[in-house]
Amino acid sequence: MVVILSGIPGAGKTTVMQKALEKKPLKFVTYGTVMFDLAREKMGVEDRDAMRTLPVERQRQLQEMTADRVAEMGDVVVDTHCTIKTPAGYLPGFPYDILKRLRPRLVILVEASPQEIAARRSKDQDVRQRDPDTVEEMEEHQMMNRMAAMTYATLVGATVKIIHNREGRLEEAADQIVQALG
Repeated sequence: MVVILSGIPGAGKTTVMQKALEKKPLKFVTYGTVMFDLAREKMGVEDRDAMRTLPVERQRQLQEMTADRVAEMGDVVVDTHCTIKTPAGYLPGFPYDILKRLRPRLVILVEASPQEIAARRSKDQDVRQRDPDTVEEMEEHQMMNRMAAMTYATLVGATVKIIHNREGRLEEAADQIVQALG
């Protein structure tokens, strides 16, 4: 079974999943890492954040190559983004042709308040270069993720679970993921 784990940058999806994996060992892969490896190998991209600036068609090619590679992994939780904010607008993380290849059974959205996200992003600003989003832009991005997740679920017969990753409540969020995974 493929499970999509998603959230906007800074929501804490990877951190929550790492804590959940301590409680329930599963195969776990970061879609962006697989995609970056392919982008570096096939397109000469030098850092992860630069992938968002590629022309949309090149990003779609990367999505397809990545989906093929991930689909070969079998049962896996895929850490990824439902939508990618680009200069041209929001790009679906999983267009229909990608969804058909992966056939996820569950989409988990990890969310946090924009204030919590801003604080988390400020802690890793020396490591990652992110677009400076306002509270309204973060709220919009989370709403776009919700709409995308429900669309994905409708297209492939999956369910959607929203996990709130509140500051100081990592265990609670991890427990909710473990419960959702069964």
